[in-house]
Amino acid sequence: MSAQDSRLAQQYYQNGEYEKAASLYNKLFEENKNNDFYFSKYIDCLIYMEDYAGCEEAIKKQLKKNPKSVQLYVSYGNLYERQYMDDKAKAKYREAIDKLPSDRFAVTKLANAFIALTKYELATETYEKGAELLKDRNIFAYNLGDLYRRKGDVNLMIESYLNSLNDNPGRLNTMKTMFQRNLLTEEDYDELQTQLYNNIQEHEDGVHFSELLAWVFIQRKDYTSALRQVKALDRRLEENGGRVYKLAEVANNDKDYETAIAAYDYIIQEKGKISTFYLDSKRDLLGCKRKQLVEGYEYTQEDLKVLEQQYITFLDEFGKNKTTATIVQELANLEAFYLNDIDKAIEFLKELIAYNGLNRHVLARGKISLADFYLMKGEKWEATLLYSQVDKEFKDDILGHEARYRNAKLSYYAADFEWAQAQFDVLKASTSKLISNDAIDLSVFIMDEMGLDTTSVPLQTYAEADLLVFQNRFGDAFEKLDSLNTAFPNHTLEDDILYMKSEVHYKKREYKKSEAMLEKIVEKFPEGIRADNAIFKIAELNETHLDNIEKAKGLYEKLFLEYSGSTLAVDARKKFRKLRGDDVQ
Repeated sequence: MSAQDSRLAQQYYQNGEYEKAASLYNKLFEENKNNDFYFSKYIDCLIYMEDYAGCEEAIKKQLKKNPKSVQLYVSYGNLYERQYMDDKAKAKYREAIDKLPSDRFAVTKLANAFIALTKYELATETYEKGAELLKDRNIFAYNLGDLYRRKGDVNLMIESYLNSLNDNPGRLNTMKTMFQRNLLTEEDYDELQTQLYNNIQEHEDGVHFSELLAWVFIQRKDYTSALRQVKALDRRLEENGGRVYKLAEVANNDKDYETAIAAYDYIIQEKGKISTFYLDSKRDLLGCKRKQLVEGYEYTQEDLKVLEQQYITFLDEFGKNKTTATIVQELANLEAFYLNDIDKAIEFLKELIAYNGLNRHVLARGKISLADFYLMKGEKWEATLLYSQVDKEFKDDILGHEARYRNAKLSYYAADFEWAQAQFDVLKASTSKLISNDAIDLSVFIMDEMGLDTTSVPLQTYAEADLLVFQNRFGDAFEKLDSLNTAFPNHTLEDDILYMKSEVHYKKREYKKSEAMLEKIVEKFPEGIRADNAIFKIAELNETHLDNIEKAKGLYEKLFLEYSGSTLAVDARKKFRKLRGDDVQ
Protein backbone atom coordinates (compact mmCIF):
# COMPACT_ATOMS: atom_id res chain seq x y z
CA MET A 1 0.00 0.00 0.00
CA SER A 2 2.87 2.34 0.90
CA ALA A 3 4.49 1.88 -2.54
CA GLN A 4 1.16 2.61 -4.27
CA ASP A 5 0.69 5.79 -2.19
CA SER A 6 4.26 6.86 -3.01
CA ARG A 7 3.65 6.51 -6.76
CA LEU A 8 0.35 8.37 -6.49
CA ALA A 9 1.93 11.17 -4.44
CA GLN A 10 4.70 11.53 -7.01
CA GLN A 11 2.13 11.72 -9.81
CA TYR A 12 0.18 14.45 -7.96
CA TYR A 13 3.45 16.32 -7.36
CA GLN A 14 4.48 16.16 -11.03
CA ASN A 15 1.00 17.32 -12.09
CA GLY A 16 1.18 20.32 -9.74
CA GLU A 17 -1.64 19.01 -7.50
CA TYR A 18 0.34 19.96 -4.39
CA GLU A 19 -2.51 19.76 -1.89
CA LYS A 20 -3.24 16.12 -2.72
CA ALA A 21 0.50 15.35 -2.86
CA ALA A 22 1.10 17.03 0.54
CA SER A 23 -1.63 14.96 2.18
CA LEU A 24 -0.15 11.71 0.88
CA TYR A 25 3.49 12.63 1.65
CA ASN A 26 2.52 13.62 5.21
CA LYS A 27 0.74 10.29 5.63
CA LEU A 28 3.73 8.41 4.20
CA PHE A 29 6.11 10.23 6.55
CA GLU A 30 3.96 9.42 9.59
CA GLU A 31 4.13 5.77 8.58
CA ASN A 32 7.89 5.91 7.86
CA LYS A 33 9.41 8.25 10.47
CA ASN A 34 12.99 7.63 9.30
CA ASN A 35 12.32 8.49 5.67
CA ASP A 36 13.56 12.07 5.18
CA PHE A 37 12.55 11.98 1.51
CA TYR A 38 8.83 11.97 2.33
CA PHE A 39 9.22 14.83 4.79
CA SER A 40 11.26 16.86 2.31
CA LYS A 41 8.61 16.37 -0.37
CA TYR A 42 5.89 17.32 2.13
CA ILE A 43 7.73 20.58 2.89
CA ASP A 44 8.19 21.30 -0.84
CA CYS A 45 4.43 20.89 -1.36
CA LEU A 46 3.64 23.31 1.48
CA ILE A 47 6.03 25.89 0.02
CA TYR A 48 4.51 25.55 -3.46
CA MET A 49 1.06 25.98 -1.82
CA GLU A 50 2.46 29.07 -0.03
CA ASP A 51 1.34 27.59 3.28
CA TYR A 52 4.34 29.20 4.98
CA ALA A 53 2.91 29.05 8.51
CA GLY A 54 2.11 25.34 8.21
CA CYS A 55 5.53 24.72 6.70
CA GLU A 56 7.37 26.52 9.53
CA GLU A 57 5.37 24.67 12.15
CA ALA A 58 6.19 21.30 10.54
CA ILE A 59 9.93 22.10 10.38
CA LYS A 60 10.04 23.32 14.00
CA LYS A 61 8.21 20.22 15.17
CA GLN A 62 10.63 17.95 13.33
CA LEU A 63 13.68 19.86 14.59
CA LYS A 64 12.44 19.45 18.16
CA LYS A 65 12.19 15.69 17.62
CA ASN A 66 15.53 15.38 15.75
CA PRO A 67 17.86 18.30 16.63
CA LYS A 68 20.80 16.52 14.91
CA SER A 69 18.97 16.55 11.55
CA VAL A 70 20.75 19.76 10.58
CA GLN A 71 19.53 19.54 6.96
CA LEU A 72 16.18 20.75 8.34
CA TYR A 73 17.75 24.18 8.82
CA VAL A 74 18.28 24.26 5.05
CA SER A 75 14.54 23.67 4.55
CA TYR A 76 13.95 26.44 7.11
CA GLY A 77 16.31 28.79 5.24
CA ASN A 78 14.63 27.97 1.93
CA LEU A 79 11.26 28.81 3.50
CA TYR A 80 12.54 32.25 4.48
CA GLU A 81 14.16 32.75 1.08
CA ARG A 82 10.83 32.08 -0.63
CA GLN A 83 9.39 34.92 1.46
CA TYR A 84 12.29 37.24 0.50
CA MET A 85 13.66 37.20 4.05
CA ASP A 86 17.25 36.78 2.88
CA ASP A 87 18.99 37.66 6.16
CA LYS A 88 16.91 35.14 8.10
CA ALA A 89 17.55 32.55 5.37
CA LYS A 90 21.33 33.06 5.57
CA ALA A 91 21.20 32.77 9.35
CA LYS A 92 19.45 29.39 9.10
CA TYR A 93 21.96 28.13 6.51
CA ARG A 94 24.78 29.23 8.79
CA GLU A 95 23.10 27.53 11.77
CA ALA A 96 23.00 24.26 9.79
CA ILE A 97 26.78 24.32 9.27
CA ASP A 98 27.54 25.52 12.82
CA LYS A 99 25.55 22.63 14.33
CA LEU A 100 27.00 20.00 12.01
CA PRO A 101 27.83 16.85 14.02
CA SER A 102 30.92 14.70 13.39
CA ASP A 103 28.89 12.12 11.52
CA ARG A 104 29.65 11.22 7.91
CA PHE A 105 26.01 10.51 7.02
CA ALA A 106 24.87 13.83 8.50
CA VAL A 107 27.56 15.73 6.55
CA THR A 108 26.50 14.12 3.26
CA LYS A 109 22.80 14.81 3.91
CA LEU A 110 23.46 18.48 4.70
CA ALA A 111 25.68 18.93 1.63
CA ASN A 112 23.05 17.29 -0.59
CA ALA A 113 20.39 19.61 0.84
CA PHE A 114 22.51 22.61 -0.21
CA ILE A 115 23.25 21.07 -3.62
CA ALA A 116 19.52 20.58 -4.24
CA LEU A 117 19.18 24.38 -3.90
CA THR A 118 22.32 24.91 -6.09
CA LYS A 119 24.12 26.47 -3.12
CA TYR A 120 27.46 24.99 -4.04
CA GLU A 121 29.57 27.29 -1.85
CA LEU A 122 27.67 26.20 1.26
CA ALA A 123 27.86 22.54 0.19
CA THR A 124 31.63 22.93 -0.26
CA GLU A 125 31.92 24.50 3.20
CA THR A 126 29.89 21.62 4.64
CA TYR A 127 32.24 18.99 3.23
CA GLU A 128 35.33 20.92 4.29
CA LYS A 129 34.04 21.27 7.87
CA GLY A 130 32.96 17.60 7.85
CA ALA A 131 36.51 16.57 6.89
CA GLU A 132 37.87 18.62 9.82
CA LEU A 133 35.36 17.14 12.29
CA LEU A 134 36.13 13.60 11.14
CA LYS A 135 39.88 14.33 11.02
CA ASP A 136 40.21 12.92 7.48
CA ARG A 137 41.12 15.43 4.74
CA ASN A 138 40.27 13.03 1.92
CA ILE A 139 37.02 11.54 3.18
CA PHE A 140 34.89 13.92 1.08
CA ALA A 141 37.49 14.61 -1.64
CA TYR A 142 35.43 12.99 -4.41
CA ASN A 143 32.30 14.95 -3.38
CA LEU A 144 34.31 18.17 -3.35
CA GLY A 145 35.66 17.33 -6.80
CA ASP A 146 32.08 17.07 -8.08
CA LEU A 147 31.21 20.43 -6.50
CA TYR A 148 34.24 22.20 -7.98
CA ARG A 149 33.31 20.67 -11.32
CA ARG A 150 29.81 22.15 -11.09
CA LYS A 151 31.32 25.51 -10.16
CA GLY A 152 33.79 25.35 -13.06
CA ASP A 153 36.87 25.53 -10.82
CA VAL A 154 39.13 23.18 -12.77
CA ASN A 155 42.24 23.45 -10.58
CA LEU A 156 40.40 22.62 -7.35
CA MET A 157 38.38 19.93 -9.12
CA ILE A 158 41.61 18.23 -10.19
CA GLU A 159 43.13 18.59 -6.72
CA SER A 160 40.08 17.07 -5.03
CA TYR A 161 39.74 14.21 -7.50
CA LEU A 162 43.42 13.35 -7.10
CA ASN A 163 43.03 13.40 -3.31
CA SER A 164 40.09 11.01 -3.66
CA LEU A 165 42.18 8.78 -5.92
CA ASN A 166 44.92 8.65 -3.31
CA ASP A 167 42.29 7.72 -0.72
CA ASN A 168 40.85 5.01 -3.00
CA PRO A 169 43.12 3.89 -5.91
CA GLY A 170 40.28 1.68 -7.15
CA ARG A 171 38.74 4.87 -8.57
CA LEU A 172 41.42 5.13 -11.29
CA ASN A 173 39.13 4.31 -14.23
CA THR A 174 36.41 6.57 -12.82
CA MET A 175 38.97 9.40 -12.63
CA LYS A 176 39.98 8.84 -16.25
CA THR A 177 36.33 9.12 -17.30
CA MET A 178 35.79 12.28 -15.22
CA PHE A 179 38.89 13.98 -16.57
CA GLN A 180 38.11 12.98 -20.16
CA ARG A 181 34.67 14.56 -19.85
CA ASN A 182 35.67 17.72 -18.02
CA LEU A 183 39.15 18.75 -19.18
CA LEU A 184 38.48 20.75 -22.30
CA THR A 185 41.68 22.67 -23.07
CA GLU A 186 45.42 22.07 -23.25
CA GLU A 187 45.76 24.32 -20.19
CA ASP A 188 43.46 21.97 -18.24
CA TYR A 189 45.69 19.02 -19.11
CA ASP A 190 48.78 21.08 -18.23
CA GLU A 191 47.31 21.61 -14.75
CA LEU A 192 46.50 17.91 -14.32
CA GLN A 193 50.01 16.97 -15.44
CA THR A 194 51.59 19.43 -12.98
CA GLN A 195 49.49 18.21 -10.08
CA LEU A 196 50.29 14.59 -10.96
CA TYR A 197 54.03 15.29 -10.89
CA ASN A 198 53.61 16.85 -7.44
CA ASN A 199 51.61 13.87 -6.18
CA ILE A 200 54.15 11.39 -7.57
CA GLN A 201 56.93 13.19 -5.66
CA GLU A 202 54.85 13.37 -2.47
CA HIS A 203 53.58 9.77 -2.64
CA GLU A 204 56.45 7.67 -3.96
CA ASP A 205 54.44 4.48 -3.61
CA GLY A 206 51.42 5.94 -5.48
CA VAL A 207 51.45 3.73 -8.58
CA HIS A 208 47.97 5.01 -9.46
CA PHE A 209 49.37 8.51 -10.06
CA SER A 210 52.00 7.16 -12.46
CA GLU A 211 49.29 5.18 -14.28
CA LEU A 212 47.15 8.29 -14.58
CA LEU A 213 50.12 10.32 -15.84
CA ALA A 214 50.72 7.73 -18.57
CA TRP A 215 47.03 8.02 -19.49
CA VAL A 216 47.37 11.83 -19.70
CA PHE A 217 50.29 11.51 -22.11
CA ILE A 218 48.23 9.16 -24.27
CA GLN A 219 45.31 11.63 -24.33
CA ARG A 220 47.75 14.29 -25.50
CA LYS A 221 49.22 11.88 -28.08
CA ASP A 222 52.62 12.27 -26.44
CA TYR A 223 53.41 8.59 -26.85
CA THR A 224 57.14 8.98 -26.19
CA SER A 225 56.50 10.30 -22.67
CA ALA A 226 53.78 7.69 -22.15
CA LEU A 227 56.26 4.96 -23.08
CA ARG A 228 58.71 6.17 -20.41
CA GLN A 229 55.94 5.90 -17.82
CA VAL A 230 54.62 2.47 -18.83
CA LYS A 231 58.13 1.00 -19.05
CA ALA A 232 58.85 2.28 -15.53
CA LEU A 233 55.57 0.78 -14.30
CA ASP A 234 56.28 -2.50 -16.07
CA ARG A 235 59.66 -2.81 -14.32
CA ARG A 236 58.39 -1.60 -10.97
CA LEU A 237 55.44 -4.00 -10.89
CA GLU A 238 57.45 -6.82 -12.52
CA GLU A 239 54.87 -7.28 -15.28
CA ASN A 240 55.15 -9.20 -18.54
CA GLY A 241 55.03 -6.23 -20.92
CA GLY A 242 51.23 -6.10 -21.30
CA ARG A 243 50.78 -2.37 -20.70
CA VAL A 244 53.77 -1.60 -22.96
CA TYR A 245 52.21 -3.71 -25.71
CA LYS A 246 48.87 -1.87 -25.38
CA LEU A 247 50.64 1.46 -25.73
CA ALA A 248 52.53 0.16 -28.78
CA GLU A 249 49.21 -0.69 -30.42
CA VAL A 250 47.84 2.79 -29.73
CA ALA A 251 50.97 4.50 -31.07
CA ASN A 252 51.04 2.18 -34.10
CA ASN A 253 47.40 2.93 -34.95
CA ASP A 254 48.09 6.65 -34.58
CA LYS A 255 51.09 6.34 -36.92
CA ASP A 256 53.71 7.18 -34.29
CA TYR A 257 55.81 4.32 -35.62
CA GLU A 258 59.01 5.35 -33.89
CA THR A 259 57.46 5.04 -30.43
CA ALA A 260 55.62 1.85 -31.35
CA ILE A 261 58.85 0.27 -32.58
CA ALA A 262 60.64 1.29 -29.36
CA ALA A 263 57.83 -0.29 -27.32
CA TYR A 264 57.90 -3.56 -29.27
CA ASP A 265 61.71 -3.63 -28.99
CA TYR A 266 61.46 -3.21 -25.21
CA ILE A 267 59.24 -6.30 -24.91
CA ILE A 268 61.45 -8.36 -27.23
CA GLN A 269 64.74 -7.35 -25.61
CA GLU A 270 63.81 -7.00 -21.93
CA LYS A 271 60.93 -9.45 -21.52
CA GLY A 272 62.13 -12.06 -23.97
CA LYS A 273 60.48 -15.29 -24.98
CA ILE A 274 58.88 -15.87 -21.57
CA SER A 275 56.52 -12.94 -22.21
CA THR A 276 53.13 -13.85 -23.70
CA PHE A 277 53.56 -10.74 -25.86
CA TYR A 278 56.89 -11.80 -27.40
CA LEU A 279 55.52 -13.32 -30.63
CA ASP A 280 52.92 -10.57 -31.10
CA SER A 281 55.56 -7.90 -30.54
CA LYS A 282 57.93 -9.46 -33.07
CA ARG A 283 55.09 -9.75 -35.60
CA ASP A 284 53.73 -6.23 -35.06
CA LEU A 285 57.25 -4.77 -35.06
CA LEU A 286 57.71 -5.96 -38.63
CA GLY A 287 54.36 -4.51 -39.75
CA CYS A 288 55.22 -1.26 -38.03
CA LYS A 289 58.63 -1.02 -39.70
CA ARG A 290 57.02 -1.75 -43.06
CA LYS A 291 54.45 1.01 -42.63
CA GLN A 292 57.07 3.45 -41.36
CA LEU A 293 59.17 2.75 -44.44
CA VAL A 294 56.61 2.76 -47.23
CA GLU A 295 54.47 5.57 -45.81
CA GLY A 296 57.58 7.70 -45.35
CA TYR A 297 58.11 7.71 -49.15
CA GLU A 298 61.85 8.29 -48.79
CA TYR A 299 62.96 4.66 -48.76
CA THR A 300 65.67 3.14 -50.91
CA GLN A 301 65.96 -0.34 -52.40
CA GLU A 302 68.55 -1.08 -49.73
CA ASP A 303 66.00 -0.14 -47.03
CA LEU A 304 63.53 -2.56 -48.60
CA LYS A 305 66.11 -5.34 -48.75
CA VAL A 306 66.92 -4.89 -45.04
CA LEU A 307 63.21 -5.11 -44.22
CA GLU A 308 62.84 -8.19 -46.43
CA GLN A 309 65.63 -9.90 -44.49
CA GLN A 310 63.94 -9.06 -41.19
CA TYR A 311 60.76 -10.78 -42.42
CA ILE A 312 62.75 -13.85 -43.48
CA THR A 313 64.54 -13.95 -40.09
CA PHE A 314 61.15 -13.85 -38.34
CA LEU A 315 59.84 -16.75 -40.42
CA ASP A 316 63.03 -18.72 -39.82
CA GLU A 317 62.44 -18.32 -36.06
CA PHE A 318 58.70 -19.06 -35.99
CA GLY A 319 58.18 -21.08 -39.17
CA LYS A 320 55.64 -20.70 -41.96
CA ASN A 321 52.28 -21.85 -40.65
CA LYS A 322 48.77 -20.70 -39.81
CA THR A 323 50.11 -18.62 -36.88
CA THR A 324 52.51 -16.64 -39.07
CA ALA A 325 50.28 -16.48 -42.17
CA THR A 326 49.70 -12.72 -41.92
CA ILE A 327 53.48 -12.16 -41.89
CA VAL A 328 53.87 -14.31 -44.99
CA GLN A 329 51.17 -12.22 -46.68
CA GLU A 330 52.90 -8.97 -45.71
CA LEU A 331 56.19 -10.30 -47.10
CA ALA A 332 54.44 -11.30 -50.34
CA ASN A 333 53.05 -7.77 -50.69
CA LEU A 334 56.52 -6.33 -50.06
CA GLU A 335 57.97 -8.55 -52.79
CA ALA A 336 55.22 -7.72 -55.31
CA PHE A 337 54.63 -4.00 -54.79
CA TYR A 338 58.02 -2.72 -53.64
CA LEU A 339 60.75 -5.21 -54.63
CA ASN A 340 59.01 -6.04 -57.94
CA ASP A 341 59.52 -9.78 -57.57
CA ILE A 342 56.08 -11.09 -58.54
CA ASP A 343 57.25 -14.68 -58.89
CA LYS A 344 58.56 -14.76 -55.32
CA ALA A 345 55.32 -13.19 -54.05
CA ILE A 346 53.28 -15.83 -55.87
CA GLU A 347 55.36 -18.67 -54.42
CA PHE A 348 54.87 -17.33 -50.88
CA LEU A 349 51.09 -17.17 -51.32
CA LYS A 350 50.80 -20.56 -53.03
CA GLU A 351 52.47 -22.01 -49.94
CA LEU A 352 50.21 -19.97 -47.64
CA ILE A 353 46.88 -21.19 -49.06
CA ALA A 354 48.05 -24.77 -48.48
CA TYR A 355 48.68 -24.30 -44.72
CA ASN A 356 46.72 -26.69 -42.48
CA GLY A 357 44.03 -25.17 -40.25
CA LEU A 358 44.35 -21.71 -41.79
CA ASN A 359 41.66 -19.21 -40.76
CA ARG A 360 39.15 -19.01 -43.65
CA HIS A 361 39.29 -15.20 -43.74
CA VAL A 362 43.09 -15.21 -43.87
CA LEU A 363 42.88 -17.86 -46.61
CA ALA A 364 40.43 -15.69 -48.59
CA ARG A 365 42.70 -12.65 -48.25
CA GLY A 366 45.61 -14.78 -49.44
CA LYS A 367 43.62 -15.93 -52.48
CA ILE A 368 42.63 -12.35 -53.39
CA SER A 369 46.26 -11.19 -53.16
CA LEU A 370 47.45 -14.21 -55.15
CA ALA A 371 44.85 -13.44 -57.80
CA ASP A 372 46.10 -9.83 -57.92
CA PHE A 373 49.65 -11.05 -58.48
CA TYR A 374 48.56 -13.46 -61.23
CA LEU A 375 46.78 -10.55 -62.88
CA MET A 376 49.94 -8.44 -62.61
CA LYS A 377 51.72 -11.24 -64.52
CA GLY A 378 48.97 -11.30 -67.14
CA GLU A 379 47.58 -14.70 -66.07
CA LYS A 380 43.93 -13.61 -66.14
CA TRP A 381 42.40 -17.10 -66.01
CA GLU A 382 44.21 -17.98 -62.75
CA ALA A 383 43.16 -14.62 -61.31
CA THR A 384 39.47 -14.91 -62.15
CA LEU A 385 39.38 -18.49 -60.82
CA LEU A 386 40.65 -17.35 -57.38
CA TYR A 387 38.40 -14.27 -57.26
CA SER A 388 35.41 -16.48 -58.05
CA GLN A 389 36.28 -18.96 -55.29
CA VAL A 390 36.28 -16.19 -52.67
CA ASP A 391 33.13 -14.61 -54.10
CA LYS A 392 31.32 -17.97 -53.87
CA GLU A 393 32.43 -18.76 -50.31
CA PHE A 394 31.77 -15.26 -48.92
CA LYS A 395 28.76 -14.34 -51.04
CA ASP A 396 27.15 -11.92 -48.54
CA ASP A 397 30.38 -10.83 -46.84
CA ILE A 398 32.59 -7.83 -47.61
CA LEU A 399 35.36 -10.24 -48.62
CA GLY A 400 33.04 -11.70 -51.24
CA HIS A 401 32.11 -8.22 -52.46
CA GLU A 402 35.79 -7.31 -52.75
CA ALA A 403 36.52 -10.43 -54.80
CA ARG A 404 33.48 -9.75 -57.02
CA TYR A 405 34.59 -6.15 -57.54
CA ARG A 406 38.06 -7.27 -58.61
CA ASN A 407 36.59 -9.87 -60.92
CA ALA A 408 34.35 -7.22 -62.46
CA LYS A 409 37.34 -4.95 -62.90
CA LEU A 410 39.18 -7.79 -64.62
CA SER A 411 36.30 -7.91 -67.13
CA TYR A 412 36.63 -4.13 -67.52
CA TYR A 413 40.35 -4.57 -68.28
CA ALA A 414 39.41 -7.19 -70.87
CA ALA A 415 36.94 -4.73 -72.51
CA ASP A 416 33.85 -6.77 -71.54
CA PHE A 417 32.21 -3.52 -70.46
CA GLU A 418 28.60 -4.63 -70.46
CA TRP A 419 29.19 -7.52 -68.05
CA ALA A 420 31.56 -5.43 -65.89
CA GLN A 421 29.01 -2.64 -65.58
CA ALA A 422 26.26 -5.11 -64.58
CA GLN A 423 28.50 -6.38 -61.77
CA PHE A 424 29.37 -2.84 -60.65
CA ASP A 425 25.66 -2.01 -60.51
CA VAL A 426 25.09 -4.97 -58.17
CA LEU A 427 28.02 -3.88 -55.98
CA LYS A 428 26.55 -0.42 -55.48
CA ALA A 429 24.60 -1.97 -52.60
CA SER A 430 27.74 -3.34 -50.89
CA THR A 431 27.97 -2.75 -47.14
CA SER A 432 31.54 -1.59 -47.74
CA LYS A 433 31.40 2.12 -48.49
CA LEU A 434 34.72 1.97 -50.31
CA ILE A 435 33.63 -0.89 -52.62
CA SER A 436 30.23 0.74 -53.15
CA ASN A 437 31.75 4.11 -54.09
CA ASP A 438 34.35 2.53 -56.42
CA ALA A 439 31.63 0.44 -58.07
CA ILE A 440 29.42 3.50 -58.60
CA ASP A 441 32.34 5.49 -60.04
CA LEU A 442 33.28 2.78 -62.54
CA SER A 443 29.68 2.06 -63.50
CA VAL A 444 28.99 5.74 -64.23
CA PHE A 445 32.36 6.06 -66.01
CA ILE A 446 31.60 3.14 -68.35
CA MET A 447 28.04 4.32 -68.98
CA ASP A 448 29.18 7.87 -69.82
CA GLU A 449 31.96 6.80 -72.17
CA MET A 450 29.91 4.14 -73.94
CA GLY A 451 26.98 6.52 -74.31
CA LEU A 452 29.07 9.31 -75.80
CA ASP A 453 31.09 7.19 -78.27
CA THR A 454 30.06 5.35 -81.39
CA THR A 455 33.08 3.09 -80.88
CA SER A 456 34.41 1.37 -77.78
CA VAL A 457 38.04 1.66 -78.93
CA PRO A 458 38.98 4.71 -76.78
CA LEU A 459 37.54 3.14 -73.62
CA GLN A 460 39.19 -0.19 -74.47
CA THR A 461 42.57 1.51 -74.91
CA TYR A 462 42.11 3.36 -71.64
CA ALA A 463 41.19 0.14 -69.79
CA GLU A 464 44.29 -1.56 -71.23
CA ALA A 465 46.41 1.31 -69.90
CA ASP A 466 44.66 0.97 -66.52
CA LEU A 467 45.68 -2.70 -66.40
CA LEU A 468 49.28 -1.80 -67.29
CA VAL A 469 49.33 0.61 -64.33
CA PHE A 470 48.02 -2.16 -62.08
CA GLN A 471 50.85 -4.35 -63.36
CA ASN A 472 53.37 -1.60 -62.55
CA ARG A 473 54.27 -1.37 -66.28
CA PHE A 474 54.22 2.40 -66.14
CA GLY A 475 56.21 3.09 -69.35
CA ASP A 476 53.89 0.86 -71.39
CA ALA A 477 50.86 2.52 -69.75
CA PHE A 478 52.08 6.00 -70.76
CA GLU A 479 52.70 4.85 -74.34
CA LYS A 480 49.16 3.45 -74.45
CA LEU A 481 47.67 6.69 -73.08
CA ASP A 482 49.69 8.84 -75.49
CA SER A 483 48.50 6.70 -78.41
CA LEU A 484 44.94 7.30 -77.25
CA ASN A 485 45.50 11.06 -77.24
CA THR A 486 47.03 10.90 -80.70
CA ALA A 487 44.28 8.74 -82.22
CA PHE A 488 41.42 10.60 -80.52
CA PRO A 489 42.49 14.21 -79.84
CA ASN A 490 40.28 16.25 -77.46
CA HIS A 491 38.41 13.12 -76.42
CA THR A 492 36.23 13.16 -73.30
CA LEU A 493 38.78 10.83 -71.69
CA GLU A 494 41.45 13.55 -71.73
CA ASP A 495 40.95 14.51 -68.07
CA ASP A 496 40.90 10.82 -67.09
CA ILE A 497 44.21 10.31 -68.92
CA LEU A 498 45.76 13.19 -67.01
CA TYR A 499 44.41 11.80 -63.77
CA MET A 500 45.86 8.33 -64.43
CA LYS A 501 49.24 9.84 -65.30
CA SER A 502 49.13 11.81 -62.08
CA GLU A 503 48.51 8.60 -60.12
CA VAL A 504 51.51 6.94 -61.80
CA HIS A 505 53.82 9.85 -61.02
CA TYR A 506 52.61 9.71 -57.43
CA LYS A 507 53.41 5.98 -57.18
CA LYS A 508 56.89 6.74 -58.53
CA ARG A 509 57.23 9.52 -55.91
CA GLU A 510 57.47 12.16 -58.64
CA TYR A 511 55.29 14.59 -56.74
CA LYS A 512 55.87 17.74 -58.79
CA LYS A 513 54.98 15.87 -61.99
CA SER A 514 51.89 14.44 -60.29
CA GLU A 515 50.86 17.96 -59.28
CA ALA A 516 51.41 19.26 -62.82
CA MET A 517 49.00 16.67 -64.28
CA LEU A 518 46.34 17.53 -61.70
CA GLU A 519 46.72 21.27 -62.29
CA LYS A 520 46.09 20.71 -66.01
CA ILE A 521 42.78 19.03 -65.10
CA VAL A 522 41.69 21.98 -62.94
CA GLU A 523 42.78 24.47 -65.60
CA LYS A 524 41.22 22.72 -68.65
CA PHE A 525 38.25 20.94 -67.06
CA PRO A 526 37.06 23.02 -64.07
CA GLU A 527 33.50 21.70 -64.54
CA GLY A 528 34.54 18.09 -65.16
CA ILE A 529 33.93 15.20 -62.77
CA ARG A 530 37.66 14.94 -62.00
CA ALA A 531 38.08 18.59 -60.95
CA ASP A 532 37.17 18.28 -57.27
CA ASN A 533 39.32 15.15 -56.87
CA ALA A 534 42.20 16.93 -58.59
CA ILE A 535 41.97 19.96 -56.29
CA PHE A 536 41.86 17.75 -53.21
CA LYS A 537 44.87 15.72 -54.33
CA ILE A 538 46.91 18.85 -55.17
CA ALA A 539 46.12 20.13 -51.68
CA GLU A 540 47.19 16.81 -50.12
CA LEU A 541 50.42 16.80 -52.15
CA ASN A 542 51.30 20.27 -50.93
CA GLU A 543 50.39 19.41 -47.36
CA THR A 544 52.30 16.13 -47.13
CA HIS A 545 55.08 16.16 -49.76
CA LEU A 546 55.70 19.60 -51.24
CA ASP A 547 55.84 21.55 -47.96
CA ASN A 548 53.50 24.31 -49.08
CA ILE A 549 50.91 24.49 -46.31
CA GLU A 550 49.51 27.86 -47.41
CA LYS A 551 48.80 26.53 -50.91
CA ALA A 552 47.18 23.42 -49.43
CA LYS A 553 45.02 25.53 -47.14
CA GLY A 554 43.88 27.73 -50.03
CA LEU A 555 42.97 24.71 -52.16
CA TYR A 556 40.99 23.01 -49.38
CA GLU A 557 39.08 26.28 -48.91
CA LYS A 558 38.47 26.59 -52.67
CA LEU A 559 37.10 23.03 -52.74
CA PHE A 560 34.48 23.43 -50.00
CA LEU A 561 33.47 26.91 -51.17
CA GLU A 562 33.33 26.42 -54.95
CA TYR A 563 32.56 22.67 -55.03
CA SER A 564 30.22 22.48 -52.05
CA GLY A 565 28.31 19.58 -53.63
CA SER A 566 31.42 17.42 -53.80
CA THR A 567 31.67 14.35 -51.57
CA LEU A 568 35.13 15.69 -50.62
CA ALA A 569 33.82 19.06 -49.38
CA VAL A 570 33.38 17.92 -45.76
CA ASP A 571 36.90 16.43 -45.58
CA ALA A 572 38.33 19.54 -47.24
CA ARG A 573 36.70 21.80 -44.63
CA LYS A 574 38.11 19.64 -41.79
CA LYS A 575 41.61 19.72 -43.29
CA PHE A 576 41.38 23.48 -43.86
CA ARG A 577 40.38 24.08 -40.24
CA LYS A 578 43.14 21.79 -38.99
CA LEU A 579 45.78 23.65 -41.03
CA ARG A 580 44.36 26.95 -39.79
CA GLY A 581 44.95 25.74 -36.23
CA ASP A 582 41.35 25.12 -35.18
CA ASP A 583 40.59 22.42 -32.61
CA VAL A 584 39.09 19.78 -34.92
CA GLN A 585 37.70 16.56 -33.35
